[in-house]
Amino acid sequence: MNITGVDFIAVPTEDFDKASAFYGDVLGLELSKRWGDMPAGEFETGTLTLGVMQSDAFGMEFQPHSHPIALHVDDVHQARAELESKGVEFVPDTMDSGVCHMAYFADPDGNALMLHNRYAPPGAKPGD
Repeated sequence: MNITGVDFIAVPTEDFDKASAFYGDVLGLELSKRWGDMPAGEFETGTLTLGVMQSDAFGMEFQPHSHPIALHVDDVHQARAELESKGVEFVPDTMDSGVCHMAYFADPDGNALMLHNRYAPPGAKPGD
């Protein structure tokens, strides 16, 4: 076996139409593919596809992700302000780890998401 990449990460939802509006309209991600007549589709982030799928339609119990998917942005503060203007709530304040900025929020189903930007060069440690 030779695993050569990750095709997508599955993001569970209880309501595909509501989730699709969030990922497409609020986050501005491109819906590149619908899964036929199933309540699911693929949203492109530039480096990883988010496969948003309505759990019950696939015979699965809905459970939101509790650990965030880190979405890269050029400016966390600006992106946060834009999303807050669209009604997205962030908890807690934007964090500065010493090498990156992070701002935590959730989609309408409670899936954990994060705006992220690493401003220090790879290999740098906090305080470098």
